[in-house]
Amino acid sequence: MSRSLARFSFAERAAHWMAAISFIYAALTGLSLWSTHLYWLAAVLGGGPTVRWGHPWGGIVFAVVLGFIFLNWAGQMRLDADDRKWLAESHKYAMNEEEGLPEPGRFNAGQKMLFWVQSACTLLLFASGFVLWWPAQMPRTLLSAAVLIHPATAIVAIAGILVHVYMGLLVVPGALHGMVRGEVSRGWAAAHHPKWLRETSKR
Repeated sequence: MSRSLARFSFAERAAHWMAAISFIYAALTGLSLWSTHLYWLAAVLGGGPTVRWGHPWGGIVFAVVLGFIFLNWAGQMRLDADDRKWLAESHKYAMNEEEGLPEPGRFNAGQKMLFWVQSACTLLLFASGFVLWWPAQMPRTLLSAAVLIHPATAIVAIAGILVHVYMGLLVVPGALHGMVRGEVSRGWAAAHHPKWLRETSKR
């Protein structure tokens, strides 16, 4: 029996990294437009005109790629009773103390929650960003709402991604390998996604 286990397909990994790159670009360009204290980011990213042009397109690319991810993963992201119990005790996972937590499948409840939060944020960012892209054509009430919704939602989305990066790099060593190489060791799967390991081994 092979010691490695296929975790993510090439298409899944490509979509993930395209989403990551476009999100980072949209976040950095958006931050540079949001505050004069962060305008130095615009200089790094090509200057004000480039940033103003590139920011909405970066957001569109991210939304399109996340749409692809949503269509492929939504069925696997439904929260069940074990997931709700996992969330209630998620502080143990954050401390890398997973003993006693319900066994997760391919995705744990934290990953599922991130998926739904990012999906909702993307819808709000896309809709409010569309309004801000053509302010002269929009009703004042809608424009005022978009001015508030867009940065507030961006903060939530950025915070979610920072937690995702922290967990993937520092709390669960080996998780990044799965998204880079597409495979993980059976020992890693047994430690972090035992239900998924059992389900996969039956196939």
